[in-house]
Amino acid sequence: MSAPAPQEFSARLLAWARQHGRTHLPWQRDPSPYRVWVSEVMLQQTQVATVIPYYERFMARFPAVTDLAAAPLDAVLHLWTGLGYYARARNLWRCAQVLVEQHGGEFPASLEAVMSLPGIGRSTAGAILAFARGERHAILDGNVKRVLARVFGIEGDPSSAAVLASLWSTAEACTPDVPDIRLYTQGIMDLGATLCTRARPACTVCPMIGACVAAETGRQALLPGGKRKRPRPRRAAALLLLECRDAGRFSLWLERRPLEGLWGGLWSPPQFGDSAQAFAWATAHFGAVEAVGAPLEAIEHAFTHFDLTLEPLRLTTPTPTAALTRVADAGGASEARWFDLALPPAVGLPRPIETLLARLREEIDR
Repeated sequence: MSAPAPQEFSARLLAWARQHGRTHLPWQRDPSPYRVWVSEVMLQQTQVATVIPYYERFMARFPAVTDLAAAPLDAVLHLWTGLGYYARARNLWRCAQVLVEQHGGEFPASLEAVMSLPGIGRSTAGAILAFARGERHAILDGNVKRVLARVFGIEGDPSSAAVLASLWSTAEACTPDVPDIRLYTQGIMDLGATLCTRARPACTVCPMIGACVAAETGRQALLPGGKRKRPRPRRAAALLLLECRDAGRFSLWLERRPLEGLWGGLWSPPQFGDSAQAFAWATAHFGAVEAVGAPLEAIEHAFTHFDLTLEPLRLTTPTPTAALTRVADAGGASEARWFDLALPPAVGLPRPIETLLARLREEIDR
């Protein structure tokens, strides 16, 4: 079958969105460029239900772009803990500072100028201007790619230059004029999130029934096309849990990881190639150390492109000889210090480390 005309697609989508589109999401209230921007960044590769509580806490703490720009990075990452893809939080923080320093705290007027800001691509810039200012701009997030690829039968890897260009061209052609831009933009995202899902799409109740190439040819599972799968690599490291019990306090040595790289800017126990390296480092910096407590289970964590196994090495030192000081270590951390486990640190923590610290706190309470 042939693909529908862009105008037919838009008309069907708008009719469906008027009846079924989501209208009570927290960022739809007072959709300022700032509020829309924060929501769009959080929604990248993350479902709405997961984002909502994070968004509400984030906006309560940073109600304006000036609040975000003035905040320490630790405060931003702390509120992001568990949401993943932490480069998004670092880019939000950097972008807020650019907006305040170079644009008076306001988003610039043109699509190109918005795209030049840290961490903002074409689709996010289009969504900000469409939702906040009612301007006609196409978007192309993951949900939209899936909808357009299926309805219009666009084959191939969506990340390839040729297929991406075809998807953008189709998105531009389907985007209606200004009066309907907000409804359409929300509607096409909602359609991908609720009906045209990656697995088991609800084709029988989809507004594109009878006009979708994938559904009519039975290729829902094949469109959009996927990247060639490669074996997932696995990495392993030793995680040094260096404890100190001093004057009734139970502290753990944490370091801030480099801003670029895995868990960038977050706080974590130091990582080493193996337990021998971890033990040697602890001895060199703290003198006498010894094993403490029962061995802890390995921590398994899946990143986007590989799996990581962290083997905890639990040691204790009698006195915090390097407390609250900077250290130069093999991991390249620029900051490190003791954290009292009785007082959960108000900094950014990777979710596996947050879970590990909670387990150690339970041991303190027993």
